[in-house]
Amino acid sequence: MVQTDNLKFQYKKAEPLFHFPNITLEEQENLLILGKSGIGKTTLLHLLAGLLKPVSGSVMIDDVQINRLSHSQLDTFRGQNMGLVFQKNHAVRSLTVLDNLKARLFFSKKPIDLAAIASLLEQLDLKETQKKKVNELSEGQLQRLGIAMAVIHNPQVILADEPTSSLDDENCSAVMQLLQQQAEKNQANLVVITHDIRMKSGFKNIITL
Repeated sequence: MVQTDNLKFQYKKAEPLFHFPNITLEEQENLLILGKSGIGKTTLLHLLAGLLKPVSGSVMIDDVQINRLSHSQLDTFRGQNMGLVFQKNHAVRSLTVLDNLKARLFFSKKPIDLAAIASLLEQLDLKETQKKKVNELSEGQLQRLGIAMAVIHNPQVILADEPTSSLDDENCSAVMQLLQQQAEKNQANLVVITHDIRMKSGFKNIITL
């Protein structure tokens, strides 16, 4: 479950105050957040992830008000319960694909399940790359690795930042399906922020900022 109430954020006192609409997602419900650049989409995603603290209001993830957690509590909660798909891949470039996924599980304090890793690599068409270093991957493979790292630890919430903005129509559809399939497999909420209106057809719940 994801719920926000009266969420506001301001970077500096002289800058505009962002006031975001309330969000309520029940178990396994997904949400698309649309809006042009500069409207606050990424800010909202970072608030949902606990990477920013609101000026006022609350963010609840499965009955935990994350903006009241300490830094260490929040780091632990985020690592165990959230999967983040960023525009820029944050995999460790000196490690292999397999070792990046092992490291993700280790830092999430989750068991390193090689069978689960193998299954996920198969689903995301990355099986042949598992022994490759990250800097040997294509852009498409990097993107799929980003999805794998976001879901390998079975998060309750998957948050994706502009996952299709630089893709053609075929790859846009493929990435959207991958995200939704992984959210369904993990019984997780999927929240995608984008300015890419092509994604509208895949979501029932849509908010336009």
